[in-house]
Amino acid sequence: MKKLALILCFLGIYGSLSAQKSTGKNSSGNPIFPGWYADPEVAIFGKQYWVYPTYSAPYEEQVFMDAFSSPDLVHWTKHPHVLDSVNVKWAKKAMWAPAITKKNGKYYLFFGANDIQKDIETGGIGVAVSDKPEGPFKDYLGKPLIGKIVNGAQPIDQFVFKDHDGQYYIIYGGWGHCNMAKLNASFTGLIPFADGTVYKSITPKDYVEGPVLFTRKNKYYLMWSEGGWTGPNYRVAYAMANSINGPFERIGVVLKQDPAVATGAGHHSMIQVPGTDEWYIVYHRRPLGETDGNHRVTCIDKLYFDADGLIKPVVITKEGVGVRKI
Repeated sequence: MKKLALILCFLGIYGSLSAQKSTGKNSSGNPIFPGWYADPEVAIFGKQYWVYPTYSAPYEEQVFMDAFSSPDLVHWTKHPHVLDSVNVKWAKKAMWAPAITKKNGKYYLFFGANDIQKDIETGGIGVAVSDKPEGPFKDYLGKPLIGKIVNGAQPIDQFVFKDHDGQYYIIYGGWGHCNMAKLNASFTGLIPFADGTVYKSITPKDYVEGPVLFTRKNKYYLMWSEGGWTGPNYRVAYAMANSINGPFERIGVVLKQDPAVATGAGHHSMIQVPGTDEWYIVYHRRPLGETDGNHRVTCIDKLYFDADGLIKPVVITKEGVGVRKI
């Protein structure tokens, strides 16, 4: 009987271990995938979550972009070089902060390139297109969509937003200035607002870069990064408005460092699980002890709202989030 008990005990332990092995991990952990990656754009296509980050390296090495997909926010698959400067002849360095949207069966990846400092330089915000979210993405225009410095905004850190009426907007800008413009139906250019202007400055107080726009319960939320991207106090703040036209008055900081977890938490994007009021924030941060400005990793945590629609401060974690299939 003792032998039988031991055998049954062993089988029970083995069965338990086998079950654990077959199901895999049950939380994402932070970072959610290995490697130096920053400025993540998160999207949902079909039943898959997708993250498109900047490859975080010296500018001259930032000549491609990888993507990552997951069915459940926990298990991630790398898709290398979904966009490569080989397919964008005018992009030579500093390919930054992708933004993606799907329209009419095509996937459009907007990106910054070349870190232009003056209007006489070639660079700015480009567009690439693919039939699949994993690419390969090819240059759509053969030139930048936005290649000039307007209203003091360096043409970087683009975000594409589709409003309730179907109009697509591009919100972008570095150097402490944020612009909004309307995209034409084919994404080949911009169209003017009702007053005839093409670029509208919507810069809120303390804005630095990395804008994100979304709606919830008929409110428009503009979010952005503040501080210096290499410093520990890089952070995310937000504003709310009743209209896409604002005004966007700064409310406060919702994402920042925790000296016990990580520093430099910022430049984020957001997802809402379809059909729910469940939200996640995907962002980059710097592991404790890292001093290299490019040593940034991509992380995910939950985001919550209070009864008045205000965003609660995000608790950044080492654990990340649990399994969440769509």
